Amino acid sequence: MSQTMSRTAEIRKIAKAGDDKAERLLAELLRDLFEIEPKNVVINHDQYSLNSLNGFFETADGAFFFKFHQEEGEEAMSGEYYRADILARAGLPVDQPLLMSALPGEQILVYRRRTDPRFSDVLRTLDLKDDAAARKRAVDAERRLNEAVLKVYLDTLHPVSADEVAAEPIHRLFSERLIDPPAGTYPGGRMASFYVGKDFVFPDLTLDWETFSRCRISVNGIEYRDSIGALFHAAHERLDPSRLADAGGVTAHGDAHNANVWYEERDGEARLSFFDPAFAGENIPTLLAEVKTTFHNILAHPLWLYDPAMAAEHHKASVVLDGDLLRVTTDFEPSPVRRSLLDLKAEALWRPLLGELKARGMLPADWRRVIRLGLFLCPTLVMNLRAGATTHNPVSSLIGFSVAVMAGSEPVAGEDAVSRLLDMIDPDRG
Repeated sequence: MSQTMSRTAEIRKIAKAGDDKAERLLAELLRDLFEIEPKNVVINHDQYSLNSLNGFFETADGAFFFKFHQEEGEEAMSGEYYRADILARAGLPVDQPLLMSALPGEQILVYRRRTDPRFSDVLRTLDLKDDAAARKRAVDAERRLNEAVLKVYLDTLHPVSADEVAAEPIHRLFSERLIDPPAGTYPGGRMASFYVGKDFVFPDLTLDWETFSRCRISVNGIEYRDSIGALFHAAHERLDPSRLADAGGVTAHGDAHNANVWYEERDGEARLSFFDPAFAGENIPTLLAEVKTTFHNILAHPLWLYDPAMAAEHHKASVVLDGDLLRVTTDFEPSPVRRSLLDLKAEALWRPLLGELKARGMLPADWRRVIRLGLFLCPTLVMNLRAGATTHNPVSSLIGFSVAVMAGSEPVAGEDAVSRLLDMIDPDRG
């Protein structure tokens, strides 16, 4: 194994080969960390494991589920993974791990194996074939979870210092993916390795980074103010941890995309519970706390982020370069269940949370910008959106960058799903 690569990084890297070497190394890691004898280790290869690895193993005590998140250069980053008891103490529904390691480069959680589906799988089924009754159960379950989360946010909302904010691991999902730690060089990290100096292949059009990063984008006739490059620069400045204490902090999961949420259906009613609190914290910047859930559970669907091959089969997208404007035309739109979830997220969580921030004098004047920049970084830095770099193709790549700009930039004129969301949650509107 490389002298500079952690064991989890090595396992995640070689797992892509699909042979059994990763399983053997994982069994050794589990044995060393927990003094257990794992057998029948199986690594899942699912579309949601973009920066993590999960799977199953058995011991004499039964069947177990494991998961770990692994970030490039994590040993040099701030914060601590897996403070798993934070959410339970706050009163949130969370599946507690039986075994846990928070050692740098060897962070891993082990749970008793469950037969319940993840909420991501339930919703994907509804994306592909809508079922009104099943959709209602799913949305009702999401409402109850949002109510529980909001209560914790309001109960734990408090002033924070820049140092307290900077110590939270959630920044690994946002600002630290823009830089090379520990020096903080920008552009660096995933932004540099994914995009800077690279080519971008779209249907009947290929652009270099310098051209692409300067272009503004129009999607189905709606023009956006900011280019891709301008959004990255703005995110680097405004989402710096030193500038995120102005809206206070809350206790939050921080990364509650629906592949980290169990869906339990009993007697015709469903309930949701969290797991994998890799980025949980007690001083999470309030305006970032729900950003990952809003994007990854709603705007990333259907299909384009996690199932790009299927997205190219189900959706069309074309583009024309008109001076410094990329004119995109696409038939992509959220499914009924995602539209319901977006309305719910606005009504049940974002609006009352921002209302409380305003009432306490803690709502920054540029709160829309902060939320937008967080939303923009979700798809662009969770995986490489360039066609051919990983799993994306020209159609899914074009849809992905279009959605990212829609999330990150205000329209020049008109409205779209994200501008309507921000209008709905604005505490200054009736």
